[in-house]
Amino acid sequence: MRKIEAVILSAFVLALGPLCSLAYPLQTNAVDFFNPLDNGGSMLDDAGSGGGEPLNVIISGLSSPAVLTDSGIVNFAQAIGFSTDCFGIHLGDPQSANLGDGHGFVNQTIELRQDFGDPDLGTCLESLIGGNLFRVFRQNGPSANSGALFLAVSLEEDLDQNHSISPDGYNGGRDQLVSNAVGTHAFNGVTYSTVARQITGISIDGMVTLLTVTIS
Repeated sequence: MRKIEAVILSAFVLALGPLCSLAYPLQTNAVDFFNPLDNGGSMLDDAGSGGGEPLNVIISGLSSPAVLTDSGIVNFAQAIGFSTDCFGIHLGDPQSANLGDGHGFVNQTIELRQDFGDPDLGTCLESLIGGNLFRVFRQNGPSANSGALFLAVSLEEDLDQNHSISPDGYNGGRDQLVSNAVGTHAFNGVTYSTVARQITGISIDGMVTLLTVTIS
């Protein structure tokens, strides 16, 4: 009788196995990010014509998962003074980056601009007078699936200057974004708490700042 019970119990456990896996998914890549340089990637994006911009801010893969989605990064950006392109119109070609995750070079996910306090129309002003902006690249390939967002942040000049990068614009843009982000901010009913730390050993132009963003 006990032998029969043991067989029934074993079958029951095997049947429950897939259900348990669905209910409690394994976090196999619970890391801040993977270093792109370890797998043939780069901390410079490809801006075309042989140039590139430094990936100088990383939003950690250990941030709240909702922050790391397409809509999530837009809402977080709006909480810290950035928004989408003026009337949804984007001029210029997208840049691409190889984050060493097995996908090779992939175009930016989105570009977000300083909104000067107006998330609806403020980026129209940025397009005219210049300001801070950042491009988003997601590390989610089969070789390095951290979910982290790598940002190419810069300060750009006004329209008359063809939006060229301001003097020390990469460091200045990074520092301004980080200053805006650290602490507690809210938008659209979502409250974010952000902490920053500097990353060494992977930077090309100045420092790389790692942001961990938690929804509270």
